[in-house]
Amino acid sequence: MENLRDKYEVVIGLEVHAQLKTKSKIFAPDGCEFGKEPNSETSPITLGMPGVLPVLNKEVVNMGILTGLALNCEIPERCKFDRKQYFYPDLPKGYQISQYDEPICINGYIDVKGKRIGITRAHLEEDAGKLVHAGADGLAGSSYSLVDLNRAGTPLLEIVSEPDMRSSEEARNYMEELRNIVRYIGVCDGNLEEGSMRCDANISIMPKGSKEFGTRAEIKNVNSFSALQRAIEYEIDRQIEIVEEGGKVVQETRLWDDNFRETRSMRGKEDAHDYRYFPEPDLMPLKISREWVQRIKDTMPELPQQKRERYMSLGLSEYDASVIVEQMGLALFFDEVLKLGATPKIAVNFIMGEIAAYLKEEKMEISETKLTPENLAELISLIEKNTISNNIGKQIIIDMMKDGTKASEIVEKRGLSQISDEGALKEIVQKVVDANAPQVEAYRNGKTQLLGFFVGQVMKETKGRANPKAVNDLLKEVLG
Repeated sequence: MENLRDKYEVVIGLEVHAQLKTKSKIFAPDGCEFGKEPNSETSPITLGMPGVLPVLNKEVVNMGILTGLALNCEIPERCKFDRKQYFYPDLPKGYQISQYDEPICINGYIDVKGKRIGITRAHLEEDAGKLVHAGADGLAGSSYSLVDLNRAGTPLLEIVSEPDMRSSEEARNYMEELRNIVRYIGVCDGNLEEGSMRCDANISIMPKGSKEFGTRAEIKNVNSFSALQRAIEYEIDRQIEIVEEGGKVVQETRLWDDNFRETRSMRGKEDAHDYRYFPEPDLMPLKISREWVQRIKDTMPELPQQKRERYMSLGLSEYDASVIVEQMGLALFFDEVLKLGATPKIAVNFIMGEIAAYLKEEKMEISETKLTPENLAELISLIEKNTISNNIGKQIIIDMMKDGTKASEIVEKRGLSQISDEGALKEIVQKVVDANAPQVEAYRNGKTQLLGFFVGQVMKETKGRANPKAVNDLLKEVLG
């Protein structure tokens, strides 16, 4: 299949649904908190009862504008809502209120690892509920389904990309950066496992050099970055196999089964006319003044790419900067440490090293530990003043994370201050040299790499408290 792939170009576009972090739904006063008792977050509006009217949540519009600005979109002066006609068991009204031809955001882009990916539009809409499949009929599948309408009416922003991606890796990178953006601007928690961010992938293939796109298939509701890559890879191979055998790819909606690692046909793909859109009669078109847009723009926090660039200007590598930005909790913690005057490189070494390893092992966020930015900044200060060595810092950082103790208190209590007194150190160095005559002879015969061995022995003798620079200088002097 790898050789066959060389004959084709892959075309990928993503439709990402981001659930907005409002306290109430887009057109109703019900709450949006995840994990509540089924059907406890409902109202007559959510249930589609006769005579009820939707009332637009202004905060939803604010978040839509903010996201559009973060995605370099134009915010038109007018947008409107439309009825999208279709029936699902978990959509009580029998239609969805969405935006069709006049969305809130248009013509944007984001730059992802050196490639610009266009954003066609981003539009507001309400979510449907959730079907819970249960029971067993003795064969495969479930024997009945239950409906939970807590999610119905939850505000969504659907972000539709241009078909600019050409590999599963590019699609994943785009999706990850999009999640970074909506999380940093505070409009969505980006939790794919809970469904607050979901992705539909449109995939097609065409012969290399062709200017005409092939027939696309849509894969619905992929809920992890790795699953998105796997689904796209499978779909590429499936479509190539069909074309190579003389068949034609049909336009359809497919589901990804991550257990069996395959896509399965769900239904024929609808086009816009199948939904019979028409303007929502119960909601007036919305006028968005330039003053409104500017007020929202003035609240824009630092975006992920800006944060990466700032970190790199402080001397961090592109890799370190990207890893920290990817974990928003670490990035915000790191920023607080920097505000306290800590040296960026030492701070990032602790955050990427001992702190990250501890968080991974304990499956925790840094906010769940007792380490404060002030305590880490103090630890770094002690190292820079040569009060303690870097190795001692690495030894005590875990205790600081566990119980919140200040570095200075641990150092004083355990007697961990660095030994910098030249007389005391020279005595220890001489003792180590006298105890390792064969290594001394080898060193003096040209094996200068043994200097590290002697440094290690001195550190062992002083339990890591010796000043490393002073030890190196003294060893070179004594060893000749």
